[in-house]
Amino acid sequence: MPKVIDHDERRAHIVEVTWGLIVRGGLEAATMREIAEAAGFANGALKRYFPSKDVLVEATFERALAMMHEHITAVVADHTGLDALRIMCTATMPLDAKRVTAGRVLFAFWEMSLSNKRLHNRYLAHLKSWRSLLHRYLREGRAEGDIRTELPDEQLVDEIVLINAGSNVMSLVGPRYSTRKLQRQHLDSFFERIARP
Repeated sequence: MPKVIDHDERRAHIVEVTWGLIVRGGLEAATMREIAEAAGFANGALKRYFPSKDVLVEATFERALAMMHEHITAVVADHTGLDALRIMCTATMPLDAKRVTAGRVLFAFWEMSLSNKRLHNRYLAHLKSWRSLLHRYLREGRAEGDIRTELPDEQLVDEIVLINAGSNVMSLVGPRYSTRKLQRQHLDSFFERIARP
């Protein structure tokens, strides 16, 4: 009886291998030849699942975004308002090895998105969704009486995004300027300001 091939499982395996190569050596290390070899395929066999490197990188980017979404959903759970905002902001900071790794992969995608319009648009859609969630938690926090700053929500969302993006970049290129202690201090300072009477 011929062996049944699970194509979804193979696609997932190829994406996982691509993720690992990007983590270790950046996008340059993730050539189709290297990916095929690491995944145990003949070079041409990858094209059945991913017709080009761009398509494969986009699938890997989707995996990174899905991981981030699953992590945030799990940690925020039933929280609302200020609590949800604080949990979400902390969850997206590079405060452990797993999140630093995710940041490394996202950093590679940010670079690639400068010359790949589809990838760029996908990241902008992710950013819009993330900002929308931040706005929701800010509105809830104000309604619950926990967020008391008069600064507009749009400005607060900008600040959160810049703290997060800056921390992720600096944890890779200048970690002594973005230690976990400093990252927590930045978040604590932000939340102290917005909750101050």
